[in-house]
Amino acid sequence: MDPWDLLLNRMSEELTWPDILLRVLLTVVAASLIGINREKGGHAAGFRTTVLVGLAACLAMLQANALLVVEGNDEHSGFARMDVLRFALGVLTGVGFIGGGAVLHRGNFVTGVTTAATIWAMTTIGLCFGGGQLGIGIVGTAVAFFFLSPMRSLDNWLLKRQRATVEILGDGMLGAAELKRVLDAYDCEVRFISSRTRHDAQHLLVFDVRWKTRTSANAEIIHRELQRHFKLEHFALNEHSV
Repeated sequence: MDPWDLLLNRMSEELTWPDILLRVLLTVVAASLIGINREKGGHAAGFRTTVLVGLAACLAMLQANALLVVEGNDEHSGFARMDVLRFALGVLTGVGFIGGGAVLHRGNFVTGVTTAATIWAMTTIGLCFGGGQLGIGIVGTAVAFFFLSPMRSLDNWLLKRQRATVEILGDGMLGAAELKRVLDAYDCEVRFISSRTRHDAQHLLVFDVRWKTRTSANAEIIHRELQRHFKLEHFALNEHSV
């Protein structure tokens, strides 16, 4: 068989064991490559999870490929023809629940989005390999790994928006303008949220502070600046981690 025909081969009725082993092997290799990358990062969906997700997708498409030999819905048969592509749709639906479980949203804190996207991408790659679209699966694996590994350095270089909830003791006259003047060097956006009077008659003022940075060092600097100029009661950093 011509190598290009092998890479671009579509689902055929004659599914041989060499075809099965090749598709499963490529799926495991692709899932291992991506899974090890996630495992090293300490993410919830690591090596084993990624391999199992990709393998399940591949096996579903292999089963669909095997069922292509089923003939039905004609004058010589009493059963209806099966839509084998429903296997792929069922797998993607099931993975949606797994991805939803990986995403955590609590207040302003969001985590697991990249993990969920990785699971979804690995499922699609597994479907490609299982369906015999080896070229598409290989390209998809390479692109996914590129964005999860080498492109991570670019992601770290880009400015990220950070925000913190700040509580300050004041006389009730303190406003967002005073905080912004102190933090002007760090290009911060300050918004007043609320105020209340404590049991000791002191006013507790709550502000929302936002800024852009590449590292977490700016948060420590902003924290120190607020402590130096105001009676800082509480400083809570809200990160959008994925």
